[in-house]
Amino acid sequence: MKKNLFEMGASFDDDWSSDNKEKPKKRESTEIKTPEKHQLHFAKERRRGKVVTIVKPFHLSQNELKALLKTVKKRLGTGGTVKEESLEFQGEVKESLKTQLETLGYGFKR
Repeated sequence: MKKNLFEMGASFDDDWSSDNKEKPKKRESTEIKTPEKHQLHFAKERRRGKVVTIVKPFHLSQNELKALLKTVKKRLGTGGTVKEESLEFQGEVKESLKTQLETLGYGFKR
């Protein structure tokens, strides 16, 4: 444990730490599903005046998720990114995104 200059006689044993820069571990999904077993849903947000379309939750490895993102971005002709277990696309592309993912075999919630 690092020595903190601002500790005022407090004892930080075992599980306690005065360093607030340690980030908690993000949960990692260990369950990887086939495209047919996914139950995806859409969300739409406005960020800095622009619309962002979000599709989640994907149960894939990070490499597979990045490959899927690259494929769909190329087909839609739009920008996008991977955030944890979701894909975010620039613009309001829900209908065309849904058709592209359905052709790849992904399922959606009703």
